[in-house]
Amino acid sequence: MSQLLSISSVFTSALYIVLAIFVLLIMIMIHELGHYTAGKLLKFKINEFSIGFGKSIFQKTTKTGEKISLRLFPLGGYCAFEGEDEDDKDNPEAFNNQKPWKRLIVLFSGAFFNFVSAIIFSLIFLMSYGYNDKVVVSSLTPNVAGISQLQVGDIIYGINGENTNFIYDKYFSKTIQDIGDSAEPITLSIRRNGEDIEVTVYKTLQLTDVLNENGEPVYNQDGTKQQEYKMMLGVSTTNYKYGFFEALGHCFIFTVGWAWKVLVVLWQMITFQLSIKDLGGTVTTIVTIAEYTQINFGNLLLLLPLISVNLAVFNLLPFPALDGARMVFVGIEGIMKKPIRRDIEGTIHFVGLVILLLFVVIVDILHFVL
Repeated sequence: MSQLLSISSVFTSALYIVLAIFVLLIMIMIHELGHYTAGKLLKFKINEFSIGFGKSIFQKTTKTGEKISLRLFPLGGYCAFEGEDEDDKDNPEAFNNQKPWKRLIVLFSGAFFNFVSAIIFSLIFLMSYGYNDKVVVSSLTPNVAGISQLQVGDIIYGINGENTNFIYDKYFSKTIQDIGDSAEPITLSIRRNGEDIEVTVYKTLQLTDVLNENGEPVYNQDGTKQQEYKMMLGVSTTNYKYGFFEALGHCFIFTVGWAWKVLVVLWQMITFQLSIKDLGGTVTTIVTIAEYTQINFGNLLLLLPLISVNLAVFNLLPFPALDGARMVFVGIEGIMKKPIRRDIEGTIHFVGLVILLLFVVIVDILHFVL
């Protein structure tokens, strides 16, 4: 029986890995679709739209001569424009012979599509699961005087005059915990029956289970749970689920918040404030998606906007081989009225691509080794 359970567990994990690869592939396809759509609208000649790299396992040629391909390794994709990496001045259809402003739009559209998709994913997530910076009182511990002013169904959105806000890591549970063991009054901003009011609550001494580092109860030798008295707010909460129009008004801010967090992490990485073991490449991303989705499917809906924003921000960085760096070269060309030599630009992008691939492989290895 244990062997069957083990096989079942491995099979389930494999399915979640496949799901994670599919999710990442969808994100990449959205990015490349942005380049493709802008290119089509601006009358660029497109030779191939491919999902994946390596040997082609499916390919179809459209009436306009474009190849639509599905390739063997599903960890990337590309939209190949005519003359994209060449300096063919005699070919009017070549990518590099198009007006700079048109090329800037095409290069920017990949990240733009990722950001728009992140807004849509955020809308779905906020309506389906909500986030824990705005919570609803689901239950109250009986006979606790410190929470007598609260009612089940109250929506809590502020603590001690400050709104809870995930952008600045001001979550309800975390903020309450940071207050410490003080018995000082806590002012909560709540919405009850459509009316905004403030109520005063207190932490009180309560008997609670002792938990280990995994959040599981610790047991005595006789099988009883270990318990201790702690200063706590006797309130259980669930995430507030937004209505459609409310989520519509909040999803853009939510997405921008994730973009800000990504930029903060990038800055911490550049300034060596972040440990190398906290970083990860493509494999780490796939494993993380699989693990978090297996724990709770709602985590997948949260990861979708986060990954989309991550791709948008990352691709706009002015690092060689990324869209951001290509936009810099096009911008220089537009200002100077003369392009930098294509062979020099190509070499810079090639070196940048090699560095990126090595970095991704190294951080993936170190993530699992350290």
